Amino acid sequence: MTDRYAVFGNPIAHSKSPEIHARFAVQTGQDIQYERLLAPLDGFAASVREFIRAGGRGANVTVPFKLDAYALATELTERAQAAGAVNTLSFDGEAIRGDNTDGIGLVTDIVANAGQAIAGRRVLLVGAGGAARGVVLPILEQAPSSLVIANRTAARAQELVAQFGGRLQASSFDDLQDEFDLVINATSASLAGDVPPLAPALFGRHTLAYDMMYGKEPTAFMRFAAQHGAAVRDGLGMLVEQAAEAFFIWRGVRPATAPVHEALRLQLLGQ
Repeated sequence: MTDRYAVFGNPIAHSKSPEIHARFAVQTGQDIQYERLLAPLDGFAASVREFIRAGGRGANVTVPFKLDAYALATELTERAQAAGAVNTLSFDGEAIRGDNTDGIGLVTDIVANAGQAIAGRRVLLVGAGGAARGVVLPILEQAPSSLVIANRTAARAQELVAQFGGRLQASSFDDLQDEFDLVINATSASLAGDVPPLAPALFGRHTLAYDMMYGKEPTAFMRFAAQHGAAVRDGLGMLVEQAAEAFFIWRGVRPATAPVHEALRLQLLGQ
C-alpha cells in the first residue's frame, strides 16, 4: 500500500515540497504519496491527528506551525530541542517524533554543494528568530573558529548565546566591522527587498554570503554582498537538502539532490 506523507502550512499552495518528494520517490523507487494540507490556524494538532488516523506516516511542517509541531511531538531529537521548533514529524503507533532538518539542510548546501568549509572559519549569523535558532547547533557541530549572531533586538541574540552555553557570541550591528568568511542572512528582510544594516567591511573576496531566502533574481542581501566582493548563494539548495534529510528519516534512503535542485532552479528561471 502506498505510504502517505504531507506538508502542513497556512498558506500552503506555494509549497514546493510535493514536487521535491515526488522527484525523490521516482529516483529512489519509493512508493509514496505526498500532498499539501492546509491546516486552520487554530487547528494544527487536530489536522495532524486526523492525518495520522487516515494512515499518514510522516509530515513536513512549514509556517506558521513549527512551534505547534514542537508542542505536539511526544519525542524530540537533539536538533529539534536546540531549535525549539519542528519541521519534520514521523508517526509510529502512538509516538509522534519531532525533528528539525533546516540546519543540516543549510550546512549540507554550504559544505557539500557550495564546497565551502565551515570548520575553522569565522561565521556571522544575521537574525535571532526561528530561522536562526534552527541552524545554530548544526553550524556549531562543524566547529567554526567563531560564530557571531547579530540581531536588531540585542536581547534575542543574548538568549541564543545563553541557550548554547556561550559557544557563540552576540553583537550589535554597529560593533561588526571585521570581515567574515561566511555571512548567513536568517532574517526575512529579503521578502521585503530590504538588507539588514551590515557594514560593507564584513564582506570580501573570501566571503560567502548566504541568504536563506530564494527567488528568480538574487535577493537584495545577495546584491549588496556581491557589490562588496563576496561570493553569494541563495537558499534553494537548503530547501532541497532539508527535504532530502526528511526523506531519509522517513524512508531510510538518501536521494541525490543535485538533479532536483537543478530542476527547481530552471523552473524559477522559467526555462
